[in-house]
Amino acid sequence: MPSTQRKSLWLIVALAAIGIAWLLHSRISFDWGALGRQLRSVSIGHVLVGVALLYFGYWLRAWRWAVLLTPVRRVRPIELLGPQLIGFTAVMLIGRIADLARPYLIARRLGMPVATQLAVYSVERAFDLGAAAILFSLTLAAAPHNLPHHALYVRAGAVSLALTLAIVVFAVSLRFAGATVAGVVRRLLTPLSASFAGRIDERIHDFCEGLHTLSTLREFFTAFAISMLMWLCIALGYMQSAHSFTTEPTLAHFSFTATMLVVAASLSGSLLQLPVLGWFTQIGVVATALHGFFNVPWETATACATVMFFVLNLDILPAGLIAARLQGITLRQAVNESGRAEDASLGEA
Repeated sequence: MPSTQRKSLWLIVALAAIGIAWLLHSRISFDWGALGRQLRSVSIGHVLVGVALLYFGYWLRAWRWAVLLTPVRRVRPIELLGPQLIGFTAVMLIGRIADLARPYLIARRLGMPVATQLAVYSVERAFDLGAAAILFSLTLAAAPHNLPHHALYVRAGAVSLALTLAIVVFAVSLRFAGATVAGVVRRLLTPLSASFAGRIDERIHDFCEGLHTLSTLREFFTAFAISMLMWLCIALGYMQSAHSFTTEPTLAHFSFTATMLVVAASLSGSLLQLPVLGWFTQIGVVATALHGFFNVPWETATACATVMFFVLNLDILPAGLIAARLQGITLRQAVNESGRAEDASLGEA
């Protein structure tokens, strides 16, 4: 997508978000003093545990990437940790368009083609989706009977598990008939947009190439186990953030099942990550979930959502900026170069 179109899209979304915030502001009574008191009462110990869990999760991401690269080249996870930190920092500060900075940075660090890292990135995203969906599905399907709206949670878990199985079937079909599936998808999308169809076709081919790098079942199950452990750390990071509000009974005893509902809400709010503005929209989505699902007061819900956002997202900024400094690259340069490298790899394909 050209930069002018991207800027126009961000402007439209930003204006829409501001309009929604204004409408909600006129309907919700909010005590800013109570918000400040809730934030000052937060247990720092729980917050630090959550931060430690998330940093361990970034190391797990580096380990998983190294596993996915094994058939091509053996790499130590520590070599990939810096690019992971820089890439996610870029997403926080610049927006979702910076998501492809990680494949570029890893290719730059290892002296390998960007196309290879794009293939790994595609498979990494699939493992993320699958692991999160399985964890969410199993947790909701086994929801305690005393949880409010128990039947709704069980049904949501069953639907999510069915969708997860459908994704697995689709991935298996790509593994054995990727070219055919890519051709069908391209023909269906071409009447809507030829350029978009071309990009989707390339993404499917990247994903298929990445699947072929998993040459043994050991590599597959290792990557899967790492993904499950990583998403468990993410969920526990959310739960520790909730438990840091020791004076609010609902949050102080927040269950793992309740946490997964908040994780799902947070993920939906981060799909279109805007620079800086997206921080507030995501906090708003999580606060709405806490208030709507669990009747947490708005001020407490907003304070909790803010702590969750810090633990799960903002805490990476110092490490990412330091890593970028050590590797001699700016975040903007990483994003711009990754876009050019991606376009070059697509042109070669």
